[in-house]
Amino acid sequence: MAAASMKGVSFTGSYEVGVEVKEKKFKSSEGLACKNELKGRKVLLREQSGSFASWNPKTQSCSSITAQSSIYIPRTNRWWEKSMKPNMIEITSVQDLVDSLRSAGDKLVVVGFYSPSCGGCKTLHPKICQLAESNPNALFLTVNYEEHRSMCYTLHICVLPFFRFYRGAQGRVCSFSCTNATIYKFKKALENHGTERCSLGPAKGLEESELRSLASNKEIQYNYPLRPHEDEDLALSNSSFSDSLVRGI
Repeated sequence: MAAASMKGVSFTGSYEVGVEVKEKKFKSSEGLACKNELKGRKVLLREQSGSFASWNPKTQSCSSITAQSSIYIPRTNRWWEKSMKPNMIEITSVQDLVDSLRSAGDKLVVVGFYSPSCGGCKTLHPKICQLAESNPNALFLTVNYEEHRSMCYTLHICVLPFFRFYRGAQGRVCSFSCTNATIYKFKKALENHGTERCSLGPAKGLEESELRSLASNKEIQYNYPLRPHEDEDLALSNSSFSDSLVRGI
């Protein structure tokens, strides 16, 4: 359920913002305060009774609705969408991340994990945009932790903001967390891995173990495909097994 503001809505329960879970009761008289506090954040209502009530200001009555719903209150200017450069792309799914890394060729790919409720991420964002602009040959992928939490857990992302650098057949070349105070780490990584080079073989992207873990996560829609050499190994294994049956081994 979507709502432009919280005015006229009253519920008692918990709402989840980022990695925090808060308990609060909102009343219709607190509509403006609710709007300011939750504006632009993804909120998950968790009502013990499984219901929340809507207030009708005309009839001064309250009607209960049994439901569990996610409410997203849009914000006109979201900081994570500001100053985005042409080589900065928002990841929409696991498959999107896998495909983007594998189709990057020899390009340096920087995957940045952030959360809209992370103050450090917000402060660092303008500098990352500047670095993306000054490194047009690199590809910057951004992953919203709140929207892809299960994927981030599987990839062992436990601190924000966090960055992983990938380059062609080498795959992941470095990973670290940094802030405005330690932005030199980011610049150094760009310097070390951003020079033009020719990789032998296709872009590697995520590690095989990570791909298998993502495929085994039931909360994620991703089917792990066998790579060509794995198909050959499987065919060879099946052939050997068939020959052993024929020979009676």
